[in-house]
Amino acid sequence: MPVIALVAAGARLGLSIGKKFGAHGFDVALIARSEERLGELVGKLTAEGVEAAGFSADVMDRSALTSALGAAVERFDRIDVLHYSAPHVPVGGGGMAGVLDVSVENLRPQIEASCYGAITATRAVLPAMMQAGTGTLLYTTGASSVSPTPWAGAAGAAGAALRNWALNLNEALAAQGIYVGHVALGAWLAGTPGAPADASLVEPDDIAAVHWGMYANRFPGERLITP
Repeated sequence: MPVIALVAAGARLGLSIGKKFGAHGFDVALIARSEERLGELVGKLTAEGVEAAGFSADVMDRSALTSALGAAVERFDRIDVLHYSAPHVPVGGGGMAGVLDVSVENLRPQIEASCYGAITATRAVLPAMMQAGTGTLLYTTGASSVSPTPWAGAAGAAGAALRNWALNLNEALAAQGIYVGHVALGAWLAGTPGAPADASLVEPDDIAAVHWGMYANRFPGERLITP
């Protein structure tokens, strides 16, 4: 059975991607910081008839993240697809750092979570993909990684770094049979706590379908999701 590893898996997009790929015969390895969340996600996927297992790790702990992915390979014997969802690191009262408030102190954790975590996860699975001559790497960020968004100054800068790396990675790995795709979300996922009342919403299942289409078609290198 093919296997997808969902890093920084959440109750909305992560679950939907797990269901979508699971419906197409994938086993699902879930990696997240909260063991309680992992248990809930595994339970929901199992109820859908999907073989799933959770592995606890904080994406900002590079050693733990690498170990969790290693444990996933031990459990499932392989990882064919990696999806990394760049997590939001709250600033102050839980909001975003606007461009005028960006500092080294509040940008560093965004870079750690979005970019360094993605690189760490990728380096854990990429050698086996290169040896096999096939594989897929998918990354999801906010649209501020593509379109400058002043109120998301720190998150946008970190996401842009991940996006730049992912697009270059796609070009560098294409000849080796490995596809890399980047999805930038320009709308709130339905069900997100704290979403503005007037926010444009997208359904997680619809975004999961975008990821599946990119995997299945191995194209395009990037999708920008707008309302």
